[in-house]
Amino acid sequence: MFRKVVFRLLAVFVMASAAAGSWAAETHEPVNHRFCFTCHGTDGIGSEGIQGPRLAGMESWYLKRQLELFRAGGRGKHPSDIQGMEMQPMAAILSDENIADILEWAATWEYVPATPTLSGGDATRGRQLYLACASCHGDAAQGSEAMNAPALAGQNDWYLVTQLKNFKAGYRGADPLDQYGAMMRTMTSGLADDKAIVDVVSFINTLGR
Repeated sequence: MFRKVVFRLLAVFVMASAAAGSWAAETHEPVNHRFCFTCHGTDGIGSEGIQGPRLAGMESWYLKRQLELFRAGGRGKHPSDIQGMEMQPMAAILSDENIADILEWAATWEYVPATPTLSGGDATRGRQLYLACASCHGDAAQGSEAMNAPALAGQNDWYLVTQLKNFKAGYRGADPLDQYGAMMRTMTSGLADDKAIVDVVSFINTLGR
């Protein structure tokens, strides 16, 4: 397993270096499928196998903040955040203009709700657990820019589970640059275990968007 993880990380670093060299040699090239489709799927629908979340339908202000956070090293540096470590070097090579291109491009993707994949969750219990989340993410998990909280409804459930586990374990939200992530770390303390995480995401799956 360790050798497999190391190989994946090395491959990502090689790709990032090659991309950086390409951009350095060119005046400007709009971001395209070579940089995003592999992990985030065609039209930004996400890829469970690579744990790349859906970008289609994601708020531009939230996507911008996460790309900038990855670029600055405030996210994706913890050695146990495998997917984050794969994303960080890809974001590190982005200029402000590249990020603007990504936001404009992602806004053209049609939003299609993610297909639920979780099983064994208790959505009724999850409804109660979600009450602590609603103050920021909204009663229907619709998100709130004023609270700097993205929409959760319609996002890939496997991604939400992974990120809640990462917050709870301190793999995400521990860097001083990630002030909103630090708030999420505090909130996940109310989720006692992995079963509670699955339950609350199972409830989120019941919400329309």
